[in-house]
Amino acid sequence: MSLKYLKSGELTVKETMAITMIDPYNVLHTPFEESHLLQKLKKMLIFARIWEGSDEPCSILYGIYEFDLENKELYEQIKEDYELVRNVIKTRGFDALTGKMGVYIQPRTKGTGHGSKTRAFYARKNLLKKIIFGK
Repeated sequence: MSLKYLKSGELTVKETMAITMIDPYNVLHTPFEESHLLQKLKKMLIFARIWEGSDEPCSILYGIYEFDLENKELYEQIKEDYELVRNVIKTRGFDALTGKMGVYIQPRTKGTGHGSKTRAFYARKNLLKKIIFGK
């Protein structure tokens, strides 16, 4: 996961981070507590590195982080984001999912081109900033 410096000199998250693919059948039939998303978050490490340009020959490791699922507010919001995705799949279908959904976790297309039908759960920048910088 890349970090970048803003013109102000502040270090920030460069982009969102893919967590896991969305299988609509599985999400529809699996509560958050048993979900693949939660299992991935429990095991996943975030390696934050400082991005220096597209031609960089090496990378500076800023730190290694875990998703703090002991933080009740964080856990509950991620659960709400997941349940929102479940509800949209149930009531409007898989194609109704958009990247505008979710506070910390968003469902977004994954793959090349705008016509991609595959989707994944992504950690939004605000979640990554909270984990890495405590903001």
